[in-house]
Amino acid sequence: MGGIDGMDLGTFGIYTFDFEHQRAAQMRESIQELEKQGWRAFWMPELLGREALTHAGFLLSCTERLHIVNAIAQIWSREARWTHGAALLLADAYPDRHVLGLGFGGQRRPGTKPLAAMSAYLDEMDALEMLNPAPKAPVRRILAAYGPKMLELARDRTASAHTYHVTVAHTAQARQILGPDAFLAVEHAVLFETDPAAARAIARQHLAPYLNSPYNRTKFRRLGYAQEEIDGGGSDRLIDDVVFWGDLDTIVGRLHGHVTAGADHVAVQVIGIEPGQTAMPYWRELADALSPAHVNG
Repeated sequence: MGGIDGMDLGTFGIYTFDFEHQRAAQMRESIQELEKQGWRAFWMPELLGREALTHAGFLLSCTERLHIVNAIAQIWSREARWTHGAALLLADAYPDRHVLGLGFGGQRRPGTKPLAAMSAYLDEMDALEMLNPAPKAPVRRILAAYGPKMLELARDRTASAHTYHVTVAHTAQARQILGPDAFLAVEHAVLFETDPAAARAIARQHLAPYLNSPYNRTKFRRLGYAQEEIDGGGSDRLIDDVVFWGDLDTIVGRLHGHVTAGADHVAVQVIGIEPGQTAMPYWRELADALSPAHVNG
């Protein structure tokens, strides 16, 4: 469990948007504490302004062992040449510690389908002849994937897939598509709130952009949710499946469901944190509850 091309990420990791709102000094302090807690993998998106590869490089420079995963670097935010060149440098500077997560996103290009765009981007990366020194450690790549065809592309081109805001049932389906050998990492949102009404209100606010995204709506329909369960902020059933809320024991137990369903790694995203604040108290609780054996892989 937890390995991607010989790199051990452990069974559980941390995923967060929090660093988008923090100054460099606070990010440095936080990432170093996460490493001390025993976490082996840290996942962060590219969405609110921080450029993916410089962000990864900064966090790698602040730590000694922690694996940093772009989840994801948007393919249209930079040309394939520059993405590949940056990944080569990070692999050389920080051997076996960086994972280049790639996903469909960036400046929209009307008429281009995600599958075709990702396939073409990978083709361009693989065809490049770089003058830069080749790193001794390989560049690890992972693809964001929801649907069957993108999961197949991830299996065939990188042997690694990363899913986001999915259910345990989706994890089981993804494992079936990927086969037994490909690496499957699953992000899952959690909320430390035991009141059902309060928890679902926060979860609905967090999920609102995704419930209105055509790709996510298709994903949820494919998983068996009726249209009326997706509309209007999402049904209780959908919300409860996509955001694990409750006390620590409840959350931890439900996270293990992804591992049972076939995930190699689960990246835990604590939601309900105000911009500029930190989820560190909850990360400490999760590190203890998931146990060193699980956190350390």
